[in-house]
Amino acid sequence: MLGQSFGVISVIPMVSMTFDDKAVAMTASFISRFAIGFIIINMELPMPGWIKGGLIGLVFSLPDALVTKQYAPILGLGLIGGIICGFLNK
Repeated sequence: MLGQSFGVISVIPMVSMTFDDKAVAMTASFISRFAIGFIIINMELPMPGWIKGGLIGLVFSLPDALVTKQYAPILGLGLIGGIICGFLNK
């Protein structure tokens, strides 16, 4: 549920943006954010959930940020969304 929610939240702002292939960009964003939420829930690490979430969010967002050169929005959303997912995963 967290992965699906995070995926949908990441796609909503993209509706009003322009891309060469909007469907591919939105699908890639959803899958990337879904994976962050999925991994946070299913990975055991010896640290508080919000730290685990932030770390996973940053690591999984880094390839997208490097490819698009949009570091702040992609890493920021990955970090904040990861922290929230980790906090909500009890």
